[in-house]
Order: sequence, then C-alpha cells, then structure tokens
Amino acid sequence: MAVIGGAQAIRIAITIARAKTIAVLLGPTGIGLLSVLNNLREILSMSAGLGLANSGVRELSAAKEDAETLSRVRRVLFSAFVVQGSIAMALIWLTREALALRILGSTDYSLEIGLVGVAVFLFLISSSQTTLLQGMRQIGDLGRVTVWGTLLGTLAGLLPVIVLGQEGLIALILLPPAIGIFVAWHYTRHLPATQTVRMTRQEIWWAWYPMVKLGVAFMLGGLATTGTLLLLRAWITRDLGLEAAGYFAASWSITMIYVGFLLQAMGADYFPRLTEVIRDRDTATRLMNDQMQLSLALGGPILLILIGCAPWLIRLLYSLDFEAAVTILQWQTVGNVFKLASWSLGFAFVASARSGLFLYLQLQFNLLFLAMIWIGLPRLGLEVTGIAFVFAYAIHLSVVVILVHRLQGFRWQRLSVGLFGLHATLAFALLALSLSFPLAGAGASVMVGVITGIVGGHIVVSKIGPHGRLVSKIARIYELLGWPIRDVG
Repeated sequence: MAVIGGAQAIRIAITIARAKTIAVLLGPTGIGLLSVLNNLREILSMSAGLGLANSGVRELSAAKEDAETLSRVRRVLFSAFVVQGSIAMALIWLTREALALRILGSTDYSLEIGLVGVAVFLFLISSSQTTLLQGMRQIGDLGRVTVWGTLLGTLAGLLPVIVLGQEGLIALILLPPAIGIFVAWHYTRHLPATQTVRMTRQEIWWAWYPMVKLGVAFMLGGLATTGTLLLLRAWITRDLGLEAAGYFAASWSITMIYVGFLLQAMGADYFPRLTEVIRDRDTATRLMNDQMQLSLALGGPILLILIGCAPWLIRLLYSLDFEAAVTILQWQTVGNVFKLASWSLGFAFVASARSGLFLYLQLQFNLLFLAMIWIGLPRLGLEVTGIAFVFAYAIHLSVVVILVHRLQGFRWQRLSVGLFGLHATLAFALLALSLSFPLAGAGASVMVGVITGIVGGHIVVSKIGPHGRLVSKIARIYELLGWPIRDVG
C-alpha cells in the first residue's frame, strides 16, 4: 500500500499543478470544458472496456500459478481491449456532432468530441498493461507507471494549452494515455513470457465471456457514477453555463482526488487479498473491518481539515474566481466520510462475484443523488450538489451495511463504530461552524484534524506493525509519549 500510496500522492500533486495552470490560463470556463471532455472520455472508456480492467485482475490473480491458463487470459485480455477500443473509436467519430450538440449544446466542439474517441482507444490499450501489472501483483511497477505516465503525459499535454489556449485542451485528453502505453510497456515487457497457446474461436469466447459477465457489473456500476457526473455537468452547462460547470468541477476534483488517491492506493492490494479469503466469513469480516479502520484513520483527519480550510484551498489550487466552489466542497467533504466507511464493505460484493448486488448499489446511490439534485437545483443552485452528496452517501452506507451483513455475516468491530461515529460527528459540527464563522471553522478544523491524525496514526501503525525504518521511528515517538503501540485489530 505504501508504494501505491506514494505513487498516488505524486499523481495528485501533478494533477493539482495541472488544474492550477488551467485555472490561471483559462479560468472557470477552461476548467469546465476540460472536465466535460475528460468525463466523456471516462464514460466512453468504461463502456468500451466492458469492465475487463477490473474482472481481468481477478482472473489474472486466480490463474497466476497455472502458466497455460495465465497465457490464455493475457492473450484474450489484450485482444479484447484492442478490438473493443477500435469499435468505440469508430462509433464516437461517426456520432461526434450529435454528441457535441447533446452534451455541450453546440456543434462547435465536434472535432474535440471526435478526438475523444481516439483517446478512448489509447486508454484501453494502456489499461491492458496496468491490468496485467496489478493482476500479477507487480505493485511497485504499477506505482512507477502511475507516476511517470501522469508526469510525462501532463507535461506533454500542457504545452499545446500554453501555446493555443482553449483549443489545445484536447491534448490533455489524448497525450496522457498515449504516453502511458509506452511507460507501461517498459515494465510489462519484463514479465515472464507467455506460452504459445493456440485457441479456437470457441475457446476465446469461453475465456472472454466470464470476464465480461463479471466485468459488465463493474462497467455498469462505474457508468452509473460517471454517467451521473456527465449528466449533471450537462445540466449545469446548459442551465448555468460553462463557468458554473467549472465551479462544480473544481470542488468535485479536490474532494475526489484525495479520496480517490487513498482508496486506489489501498484497493490495489486489498481487492486481491479479499478475493482470496472471501469464502471464509470470519477472516473476510476481520479484513473488511481492518480496511475500514485504516481508511478512516488515514483519510478522516484530512477530510476534517479540508472542511474548514476549503476557502483558502480553493484560492491556492485554483484562483479567487472560484469562490463559488467553496460551499459545495465543504458539503462534499462531509459526504466523503460516509464514502470512506462504505468503500471497504462494497468490495465484498465484487470479491464474491455478486455482480447484481454491486450494480444495484451503484445505481441506488447515483439515482438518489441525481433525484435530489434535479429537485433542488432550481431552488438552491449549485450548493445542492454538495448537500445531495452527503445524504445520498448516508443512505448508501446504510444499505451496504445491511446487504453485506446478509451476504457475509459482517459485523462492526467496536473500533470501526468508534472511528466512523467520531469522524461523522466532527464533520457535521465543523461544517456548521465553518458555514457560520469561516475563520473559527478553519482554526477548529486544523486543531481537530491534528488530534484525530495523531490517534489515526497510532491505529495505522498498530495495524500494519512497526516494520520498516520510517514506521519504526513513528512507533518510537508514540512510545516516548507514553502511548506505546499495541495490536488493536
């Protein structure tokens, strides 16, 4: 987790620098347009990928001890990504004008929409390589691909923006996955060579179909989220303009980047481990509780600080022109406390191949989120996007807990209940204070975040053990403070 966590931290820094550059050069309108194009690329890549990037990890992990089966899975995965990406690229190009009119309300951006199709193809090819690294548990190489791919892709993509302005934004959609292919290939080529296996069409079908059957649940679940986001951005763009879409994109990006970094870092190792023990209810329950505790202990303190410091963070990462994004960010940050708690439990449905339940949960959250915004947007404006996020995730967590209890016999450990209750209570209290008294809210958020961070650090070191030079030093500090590390699992 430390390797992926470090890689994701660097990725976040690069993404923040990119957003700051775009905000300064192009303002809220540029951020709004980039967010729509990127969101479109995400939803189309997800659709064309059929969830193989997720189900492929499961199949590779299960087959890594059988060289012949592993070779078959690798061959089918790569071929599927190439074929599916080619079809998607052609379809997007042919429908580019209709898509531009529907999403942006104008055909002026038809070329950009068509080039998004090329980015979809490149992204799927890059995904075939990162899926292979994750499935083979090459976590270190996966982290290096994340860092170098993001850095080189961002630098290459920003140059056309600096030279051409808004017309160059499409480069930030095209170049990162293109460069990512070459970076990932540098590492995958060192993996053991696949065996030469001949496969009939029927054998290819029966290797591909089970992955798609499970992967479609990932795809539809992901589409529920990215589709909701694209629809929401289209609503905002058509009703309030690209500038308003830029405010929403700024708040959404900040809160999702941090939480996404944390969850992706932990998920890279957590998902394969949970898959291995999912049939053992007691072991799986302990693992889910451990992961929830780590998520809240690591992520909770930063979220609490973010609630009060949102006004200054928005100015730092974007500019004074993005002041309207502050309140949205504060509400969304409270909602992310509920997201952290539900995340580790949601993996149980994927690990046990309950694709229908996984899809239901994704649809349940996103439909509820959209319905709340549809009702509240005319009355409350952009702020409703943050308020709806909180209440939709609170309901989502309740449903997840009920279903995972029925499926796996999951029960909360006392520490899990304590951490969640503490962070949720503090988050709402800090939100109320920050909305009424911004300066007091900022001071209280920092103080509370530091205190919970100290407590969370003790829990994390207790969970992972005082191994390694850095962690041993941290454990020594707690010992000097009279709070030695003990097993709290």
